[in-house]
Amino acid sequence: MTEFNTRRHLFSNSMLDNSMAIFPANEELIRSNDTEFRFRQNSDFYYLTGFNEPEACLLLIKRKGLISSVLFNRRKDKTAEIWHGYRLGQAAAVTELSMDQAFAIDELEVILADLLTGIETVYYPVLSGLSLDTRLQTILNKLRNKTRSGLIATNQFLNWQPQLHEMRLFKSDAEKELMRKAGEISALGHVRAMQQCKPGMWEFQLQLEVEYEFARQGTRDIAYNSIVAGGNNACILHYTENDKQLKDGDLVLIDAGAEYQGYAGDITRTFPVNGRFTEEQATIYQLVLDCQLFALEQVKPNISVLAINKLVVRKMCEGLLALGILQGDLETLLQEEKHKDFYMHGLGHFIGLDVHDVGNSGSIEIPRLLEKGMAITIEPGLYISNDADVEDRWKGIGVRIEDDVIVTETGCEILTSAVPKSIQDIEALMHG
Repeated sequence: MTEFNTRRHLFSNSMLDNSMAIFPANEELIRSNDTEFRFRQNSDFYYLTGFNEPEACLLLIKRKGLISSVLFNRRKDKTAEIWHGYRLGQAAAVTELSMDQAFAIDELEVILADLLTGIETVYYPVLSGLSLDTRLQTILNKLRNKTRSGLIATNQFLNWQPQLHEMRLFKSDAEKELMRKAGEISALGHVRAMQQCKPGMWEFQLQLEVEYEFARQGTRDIAYNSIVAGGNNACILHYTENDKQLKDGDLVLIDAGAEYQGYAGDITRTFPVNGRFTEEQATIYQLVLDCQLFALEQVKPNISVLAINKLVVRKMCEGLLALGILQGDLETLLQEEKHKDFYMHGLGHFIGLDVHDVGNSGSIEIPRLLEKGMAITIEPGLYISNDADVEDRWKGIGVRIEDDVIVTETGCEILTSAVPKSIQDIEALMHG
C-alpha cells in the first residue's frame, strides 16, 4: 500500500486548505436481466487506492494543513458474500488500505454532509456523468441553505482530473515493473497466435489463442477488445467483429494486449495466414517496419510525438512514391496530406492504467514534449483497401506494427520486443 499512500499524499499536498477531493469508484453494469459485465475499476480511483470493489468512494480532506483519507465501501454482509463473494468491509479497509477512516457506502450522504461542513473548495469533475453527481449537488444545496446560521459552505469547485492525470503520466518504478509484465504477457500471446495460425481458422478462434496465452501467463484480463482482422478487414482500424474465416494468401492483423494488475499492454503485429509473405505483402510490410524502427530511434526527451510523426510521414510518402502508390511531387503530397488515404491515424498514444491513457498531449500548435517516465505506443500503419485507387496487386493489404515504450533519459525502453516483427523472424517462427 506504500505506493497508493504516497500518491494520495502527493495529490493532497497540492490541494488548497479547507478543501476536499472526491473520487468515486465504478459501479457494476448490467449485461442482461440479472447478470452483470465483469467489473473493471475506475482507473483514477484505483490509482489512489488499489481497491477493486464497486460501490465505493474516496475522500481526501485537507483542514489546517492536515490531510486525512476517508473511504466509503460496502458493508460486510454474510448473505451477500455467500452469493456474490468476499467484501473487504470497513475495519479491514483502514488496516489493509492505509485509510484514516472507513464508513459504509450507504451512509455516504449523511456523513459526507457532515464532513463538508466548513469545506470551502471541493475537487470533483462536475458534470462528469459520474453517479455521485446528483447526490453531491443535493448535499451541497442543503448546506448552502444553512449558511444563514453562520455555516461556511463550499463556494468553489475545482476539477481534479488535470492534476491527477498529470501525475499518472509519469510512471513510478513500481508501475514500470507492472508495465513490463503486461508487455511480456502480451508479447507471448502474439507469439502463440503466429504459431497456431493456419488457413481456414476463424478470426475469433485466433483471438482465443491470444487470450488463452494471456491467461496461461498469469492474467485473465484484456486491456481492450482484441482486433483480429484477416485480409481487407485489416483496413478497418477498429475492427472487432472477428467473425470471418482466414484465407490462404491473406495477411492477418492482430491488435491485442493483456491487462496486468490494471496496467495495459498494447501490441499490433501483422503476418501472413499461411506463414509466407507474398512479394507485395512483404514490400508494404517492410515499408511500415522501416518507419516504425525509424520512429523508435527518435523517441527521447524533448521531442513531441507529433514531430516524430511528421518525420515518419515523410519517410512513408517517399516509400509510397517509389512504389507508384502515390504519384506527384513529394512536398506537394506532404502539404496536401495525401498519405491520409493510406495512413489516417496518429503515431501513438499514452499508455498506462488505460490503454489510451490520460494526460495532456498539447495541441497541434504547441504539442507536448516527451519526458523521462512517460509511456507511449509507436504504431505506424498502411491500409490499402479493396476500394483504393491503386494497382490490384496492392489491394487488401493492411499492415500495422505497434510496440509499447517508456521514455528514458536518452531514448526509450521497448516493453514488447519479445514478439518478432522482421519478415525473416516471423516466417521462421511460423514454420518452426
